[in-house]
Amino acid sequence: MTNLETYNRLFIRALRVKEEDLPGLNYRGTHSWDSLGHMDLISDLEETFDIHISTSDVMAFSSYEKGKEVLAKYGVVI
Repeated sequence: MTNLETYNRLFIRALRVKEEDLPGLNYRGTHSWDSLGHMDLISDLEETFDIHISTSDVMAFSSYEKGKEVLAKYGVVI
């Protein structure tokens, strides 16, 4: 499985959205991406990619696209 496929799978599972909804998806853009859904997603990403995302990057992780940029800072190329 590629990093992109893994990234998408984590979004789909944590936020209960469809793959076609991912492009353009923003924090609070769906009922499931609230603060709890956000932390579930961050936790899943950290565990899956074996990284620790800083608090400032957790706050900056505001969309599906921005998340790719944040992960790149930790060596995870999507």
